[in-house]
Amino acid sequence: MNFDKWFYSQDRVLQIILLIIPFVGWAVELLIRLSIMLRTMSAVHVVVFILFLVLGWGWFLCLIDIIYLALKGRLILA
Repeated sequence: MNFDKWFYSQDRVLQIILLIIPFVGWAVELLIRLSIMLRTMSAVHVVVFILFLVLGWGWFLCLIDIIYLALKGRLILA
């Protein structure tokens, strides 16, 4: 699964648009974190994926990820 590589290869504006749309943003972040978790199998990525699965449906974490993506070009903890 290389969804994260596809996402990061897109234009920054498209990345932000995908994250701003309410349900689509959650699904995109979930797929990115799942893709990274399956590829690395790092304990940190497994914990972050589970936490995002439980707490990530709220707008606050998505907003933090959008700001971090605009500044750094990556999702936080991904």
